[in-house]
Amino acid sequence: MNTATPVGILLTNLGTPDTPDCPGLRRYLREFLWDRRVVDVPRPIWWLILNLIIINFRSPRSAALYRKVWTEQGSPLLAIGRRQQQALQAKLDAAQPGGFRVELAMRYGNPSIAAGLHALSEAGCERVLVLPMYPQYSSSTTASTLDAVAEALKAGRNMPELRIVRDYYREPAYIKALAASIREDIEGNGQPDKLLFSFHGIPQRYHTTGDPYPDECQETAALLAAEMQLPDDAWMLTFQSRFGREPWMQPYTDKTLEALPADGVANVAVVCPGFSADCLETLEEICHENRAVFLEAGGKDYRYIPALNDRDDHIQALAAIVTRHSRGWLE
Repeated sequence: MNTATPVGILLTNLGTPDTPDCPGLRRYLREFLWDRRVVDVPRPIWWLILNLIIINFRSPRSAALYRKVWTEQGSPLLAIGRRQQQALQAKLDAAQPGGFRVELAMRYGNPSIAAGLHALSEAGCERVLVLPMYPQYSSSTTASTLDAVAEALKAGRNMPELRIVRDYYREPAYIKALAASIREDIEGNGQPDKLLFSFHGIPQRYHTTGDPYPDECQETAALLAAEMQLPDDAWMLTFQSRFGREPWMQPYTDKTLEALPADGVANVAVVCPGFSADCLETLEEICHENRAVFLEAGGKDYRYIPALNDRDDHIQALAAIVTRHSRGWLE
């Protein structure tokens, strides 16, 4: 039977600026890049670098890039996140009417994690499952989300019973949904010479000092290749979106795409299994910037396979994760 109050589901993702202009990007970048989980440079030095150099020089460029992908509903990540929230709510309601309340929150920007937790509290949720939409755990994403949850709860006298989904990088339904999306693309567009699994990168130093993220990316890629019965020479794992001068996890996506045509690879398809929703890093960096890199290097055909977004099989996978992690709360 149902509990007297619904179980709260806090569906979170990285975040987005409120507006695709310099003021919006300054606010967003200042919050995002000040997080010690993201950049662990000593604070006095980093304050000067961030506020005197990065914010001033990166905001105009980032704003221009966001304007390229902005929609009538706002940023793609926020628009898709809202659709995911609504679809997950509907899926859970169909299985357990009144059992769950799903709220969307962003680690940086709006709607904030504090606002999401407040909405769940107002709905009477005494138990909250935090579901960060990062299939692979990293200290700079999932752990940072938990930091923000703890910080938000400091403001109140009472706190809900909490659980958090650490990762779902080897969730069978997630792997099958990824495989289905790739098969659909191949059926419509043909078999590429090479399939790239491009994951967001982290500094190599983070991995060396204990962050398991690259290992989980490797396992996701291997499981996906096995599900699709791909031969070893049909796919590659790469890392994108590096920032700063220190070495990040390799091979780099852009450098790989630049080198592939010289190896006789004329047709490439790129999928980003670590992104649960399309955003600037997929729609601009992968779909446009890296397309230009590959074609200018001599490649003939380049295509990006969209993130799982609000596909029904993706929402079904998320519902299964929620059901498993909330076991005992609805009984």
